[in-house]
Order: sequence, then C-alpha cells, then structure tokens
Amino acid sequence: MRILVTNDDGIHAEGLEVLERIARQLSDDVWIVAPETDQSGVAHSLSLSNPLRLRQISEKRFAVAGTPTDCVIMAVRSVMAEARPDLVLSGVNRGSNVAEDVTYSGTIAAAMEGTLLGIPSIAISQAYMPGDRNVIRWDCAESHAPGIIRRLLEEGIPEGVLFNLNFPHAGPDEVKGVSVTVQGRRDQELVKLEPRRDGRGNPYYWIAFQRSRKEPANGTDLRAMAESRISITPLELDLTHEPTLTRFAQLFA
Repeated sequence: MRILVTNDDGIHAEGLEVLERIARQLSDDVWIVAPETDQSGVAHSLSLSNPLRLRQISEKRFAVAGTPTDCVIMAVRSVMAEARPDLVLSGVNRGSNVAEDVTYSGTIAAAMEGTLLGIPSIAISQAYMPGDRNVIRWDCAESHAPGIIRRLLEEGIPEGVLFNLNFPHAGPDEVKGVSVTVQGRRDQELVKLEPRRDGRGNPYYWIAFQRSRKEPANGTDLRAMAESRISITPLELDLTHEPTLTRFAQLFA
C-alpha cells in the first residue's frame, strides 16, 4: 500500500512525525508532501494567485509553498504521478478538529481533496490539554490510530466519504473507548475578537475562542472528546440537504 502523508501544521510539525510513524506501521511505502509553513485554518483553499513551489527535502519527503489542498494535488498529479497513493492520511493535527472546526480545518481539507481524487482518505487530530496547547499526548494517537485505520480499510471506505478521527487528551491506557459520532456544534457566541493597538496606535484584532461550559450533545464528536473517547466521524463531500431539496423542489415544480 502506497500512503501519502500530509498536514496543515507544516513540514516541521511534530504531529507530522507522529503520523509518519503511524503510516510506517501500515506500509513501508510512505511519501510525505506537506506545506512549507503552518496553514492552520485555511480550509479547502487553493493557491490561485501564487505559483506552487516544490522543495525536496529527502527521499519521498517534499515541502510545498501552498495549502494542504495544494499539497495533495501536487502529490497526486506530480510527485507520485507514476503510481498514485492508495491512501491519504492527513495530520496529526495539534488540537482536535470537531464540530464547526470541520469547515475551517486544513487537515480535514487535505482528506477531502484526496476523497475528491478518488483516494480513501482519513484526517487525524490529537486534542491537547484544555487551556494549554503545549501539553499534548501524541502517544494516544500513535498508539490507537494504526489499528483503527486498519479496521476502516478492511471494512471499506465508501466513495465520496472520508473519516475524521479525533483522539482525546488522555494517555493510551486512559482512553474510555471508541465512538462513531456525528459532527457536533458549539455555541458561536464563544467566538470573539480581541482588540489590540500596534506601536503607532493603529487598531488590529485577534480572533479568539472561549471555552464552552455547556454539556455537549449525546452522540457528537464533542461528547466523545469530553468523555475521553476516540471519535470517528464519517463526513460526506455532498453537502446537499436532501429534505430541504425535496421540499423546495415541490415548491417550484
């Protein structure tokens, strides 16, 4: 099995090294094509106004001056064009990608692009300690991910579907189980702007997030994280809302 490994945290990210070790438990044919710099939060964006620059670091290891989506396209259409990957693994992201994170995440976007190109794809994220993103149990994902990935591949990933794996902030032996979940939703009042002023007195802003005190809904990825469970969420590329489609099709018939 030929595996493409990518991420959104960049070619030097610790999580990328973790994912490479995970991939090597599954295959000895592992290729890394990742962004040159941190691309967190760029979602499924493409570089259309700037050229893509490819830098080979070592055998089967490349950096791209572009987004995670650019990296997958570069890998499939150029770097690995003679033999395309059988699996795309994206991550391991520093921090969970749950609820509305899904629409912002470059980690998940890389898996989306792989899915669009007809390649089974999985996004992997590791939660860090609440309030301190520097305290992170990479060993949780590294210990549990290979077995989960094997089981997903054995069962078969449907066309047009990718899997979003999230590992809780817990040691490998502290994980309470595995939950197949739906995408949750946070209170958007938690998003705020922090105003600042530069040295010349000009205003600028940081987007910031507050912690939610609400109990997450049962069956969601948020609930799984809160209960120290591994979350597996199948995501579909087709964003059409079928019930609304049917209702409005009748309206305009």
